Amino acid sequence: MPIPKFTLRGFRRPREVAAQALGKLEREVLNEIWRRDEVSVRDVYLAFGESVAYTTLMTTLDRLFKKRLLTRRKDGRAFVYLPAVSPAQFEQGITEDLIEGLLGHGTESVQPVLACIVDAVSERDRELLDELDRLIKEKRKELKQ
Repeated sequence: MPIPKFTLRGFRRPREVAAQALGKLEREVLNEIWRRDEVSVRDVYLAFGESVAYTTLMTTLDRLFKKRLLTRRKDGRAFVYLPAVSPAQFEQGITEDLIEGLLGHGTESVQPVLACIVDAVSERDRELLDELDRLIKEKRKELKQ
């Protein structure tokens, strides 16, 4: 019998956590940088139609740099920002962090989580369960080498 879905007060579902990994403006700025590949604060300011203060964008870019999502280089007196991770790497990083948090430390806490993952996967699609099995076998083979 499947367990009904519920949300405890103060807790968020994994997809909500992923969506809130960055603030709204940080996500919008990061998306703009991924679209262009290289920007200055002025570029972002103009891309946003001057609707966000220049200094706010400067702070946002600096925060993304400090979070190691961007790299930067000096160009005259200004910085030029470049993505340090791709959108796929960003999503994978969030996923890995989430799973690491779920698994915790120690075997006792891992087994219920793994059983829950297998149950959730098999409820949705038999092919996903087969894919999970294939990935496990592939990883075992890789670890033996």
